[in-house]
Amino acid sequence: MPHNHEAILNHVKADMPADEVLQDLGDLFKIFGDTTRIKIMYALHEDEMCVCAIAELLNMTQSAISHQLKVLKAANLVASRRDGKTIYYRLSDDHVKSIIAQGYDHLTE
Repeated sequence: MPHNHEAILNHVKADMPADEVLQDLGDLFKIFGDTTRIKIMYALHEDEMCVCAIAELLNMTQSAISHQLKVLKAANLVASRRDGKTIYYRLSDDHVKSIIAQGYDHLTE
């Protein structure tokens, strides 16, 4: 079967998201490009945690962890809940859990 260059281009062009959407997707993946944020998300993939527990786990300051959590929360990758004075963080939804799990599976297969 001959290669139909024009048909392929038309098909891809029809399904190509707008540049703004692709820019947002690129920005989302940039957030995954930071090792500290990946460590935080991997930890939260395992269980809900407070800032002090994440800081202890990663041997970092609470301030540094809070800064990274702010970035993750702004990107809707983590969510939080308050219990008294303590704020607990978790991955925001199953999509984020899937991204972390699939990335890990891809690297370890």
